Amino acid sequence: MHTKSDPSVSPYLEIPRDEWAELRANTPLTLTEDDLARLRGINESISLDEVAQIHLPLSRLLNLHISATQDLHKVTSAFLGRLSGRTPYVIGIAGSVSAGKSTISRILQALLSRWPQHPKVSLVTTDGFLMPNAELEKRGIMQRKGFPESYDVARLVQFVSDVKSGRSPVSAPVYSHLTYDIVPREEQVVDSPDILIVEGLNVLQTGAGKSAFVSDFFDFSIYVDAREEDLIEWFLSRFAKLRETAFLDPRSYFHRFAEMPEAEALAIARKVWETINFVNLRENIEPTRERAQLILEKGPNHLVQRIRLRKM
Repeated sequence: MHTKSDPSVSPYLEIPRDEWAELRANTPLTLTEDDLARLRGINESISLDEVAQIHLPLSRLLNLHISATQDLHKVTSAFLGRLSGRTPYVIGIAGSVSAGKSTISRILQALLSRWPQHPKVSLVTTDGFLMPNAELEKRGIMQRKGFPESYDVARLVQFVSDVKSGRSPVSAPVYSHLTYDIVPREEQVVDSPDILIVEGLNVLQTGAGKSAFVSDFFDFSIYVDAREEDLIEWFLSRFAKLRETAFLDPRSYFHRFAEMPEAEALAIARKVWETINFVNLRENIEPTRERAQLILEKGPNHLVQRIRLRKM
């Protein structure tokens, strides 16, 4: 006998912004305006109030989860009758291009590193695991950059597996947003962090025919969500700002956009969104949203309006 499902029943607890802000409890705000100026992204208006109301409660929740994981480690060691080395707590942060996940990652890194229990917090973006442009050109997928097939997934999975296993030091490739390519012979060294944050478009991705996924090694996962009309507005606004700043550098891969008329450049940017970023969002990124343990739903101006926390 089939029972009719109740549409009000969800695997997530939905928490309005004002209620979430109260969950900060007495967690102190350890960031200053100067700190935030270094952490916020281009064209983002995140304030210290936003940090206090959204990011501080999140850092408190993560701290509680980390403490519980450490307790579980002690229980498991007692069961085994031997003390095994503690491994890093791994957090995955996913979301669309221009959703602001990089800024959230940097703010969380700063806040979590100020908790006394885990002062060493590393942040790695999956951009470094994109295939070099020469390889993308060779495979004929340069226009698919950012799609799952444009990453060295095996290397990314091995990297996170090594960190999670306690191997140290471990190195990750480095990506330059100036040259829009992997930086040859440059690496980011991750050395025994208490916490590792992995940020990227497709970190919650799964697929057929693979034995392991990067998300298999996450202890906690976050998806930064927003309406498509807001995402494209933020994308175009950031593009316009970059035309006045980073694109002016002759070394920039996108230098040509700084030299062409604004209307023409923005028309190309809109086409990039519609034919690449939006397609990737709909086909690959957005379908992974419900795999996250926490979903931050943004409204206009990059302000988080609602939080969805997966029920335990």
